[in-house]
Amino acid sequence: MKNKPQLELADVKKIAAAAEAEALKHQWPVSIAIVDDGGHLLWLQRLDGAAAISAHIAPAKAHAAALGRRDTKGYEDMINTGRSAFLSVTAIAPGGLLEGGVAIMHNGQCLGAVGVSGVKAPEDAQVAKAGIAALAL
Repeated sequence: MKNKPQLELADVKKIAAAAEAEALKHQWPVSIAIVDDGGHLLWLQRLDGAAAISAHIAPAKAHAAALGRRDTKGYEDMINTGRSAFLSVTAIAPGGLLEGGVAIMHNGQCLGAVGVSGVKAPEDAQVAKAGIAALAL
């Protein structure tokens, strides 16, 4: 039997605080979602001024990153380079195939993911990565 690390509430709060700080530093109105390795929502916050739809897209990005065990930028790149058949996955992860979902990896294991939505895709990813960096994995 294998043992694997899991995100605890203290970890989730640390990620959320660091992601929020990054967004506020740049005055980016975003929603921030954190999920476990199964894509189950652990945290969702919508900063002041964030569009309502961002509260739906951020969890979808996090969900897709956790289940795929990789950042959602890879999915967006596949679609943008012509693999349009991959769009059929949008029924599973609507909105989750856009950059801004970042997997939380530790020693080859996916612990979960952070999804951010509300600004340009690279900026969403920057906020998510800042949150994950707070764990110092």
